[in-house]
Amino acid sequence: MTDRIAVVGSNMVDLVTYVERMPDRGETVEAPDFAQGFGGKGANQAVAAARLGADVAMVTCIGDDMFGPLVRQNLVDSGIDVTHVRKVDGAASGVAPIFVEPDGENAILIVKGANASLSPADIDAAEETLKDRDAILLQLEVSLETVYHAVAFGAKHGVPTILNPAPADPELDISRLSGLDWFCPNESELALLSGLPTGTDDEVIEAARSLISKGIRNVVVTLGGRGARHVTADDVTEIAPVKVEPVDTTGAGDAFIGSFARFLSAGEAPDAALARAARYAAQSITARGTQTSYADAAGFEKFCEGLPQD
Repeated sequence: MTDRIAVVGSNMVDLVTYVERMPDRGETVEAPDFAQGFGGKGANQAVAAARLGADVAMVTCIGDDMFGPLVRQNLVDSGIDVTHVRKVDGAASGVAPIFVEPDGENAILIVKGANASLSPADIDAAEETLKDRDAILLQLEVSLETVYHAVAFGAKHGVPTILNPAPADPELDISRLSGLDWFCPNESELALLSGLPTGTDDEVIEAARSLISKGIRNVVVTLGGRGARHVTADDVTEIAPVKVEPVDTTGAGDAFIGSFARFLSAGEAPDAALARAARYAAQSITARGTQTSYADAAGFEKFCEGLPQD
């Protein structure tokens, strides 16, 4: 049976400018290329999971501007259930101006727009859809109260919850995440949210376990070129990095989270699912764009065949 995933979170329209260098304050610099696409951490994760074959439903809000219908149609075209995509009258859709440098690194601004209107009531309205899912995916481009409510909903109904705490919000109350199954920050997000240093592996583990002591079951810390660490109260597993030539790193973290949810919900062991997610994220940075860089299942398997075998 197809794994069933729900994403409660954000959508954005990506406005991507490819630059030779970032301008200094007050300076105007010509950029060689521009592209418009679809993004937002929630929508990205939903698309990644759907491309890999998951049955995905999304709970999100769109604006009543010209971008709203385009965002909704993009989700439909990606095979995502849009029953619980709500239009917010008088609100702009979320947008993300993105600046990509020649080495593939990026700088991003986000404007939440209608995403800020996603509320606990939207989760309650989608109860019949959410309670039968194999996983609920969450991020921090919507209100914290909505995130807390979704975690509590998952705990009540026995649905595993996965939170990617990005962009990191220092106001996030870890005590209200008790019962969360998977907490997936990067190194800097972990430092901010734990209040502890993360400069070494030992510090990463200590910071992760400080969160586990507050009721989170698993912490997965992504470390860029150093791979990732899966930390529980008793064990630590190193997820090896995957070496590729980067073209555009935009959306790689979302590719990791969305594919991890798909592999885990399909029954793969957690560390095997994480290792496969690292490969999926690596493949995503070998092409331009965010959702446009996410492979389908066949394309991903072909990519994996070309990697060195363990």
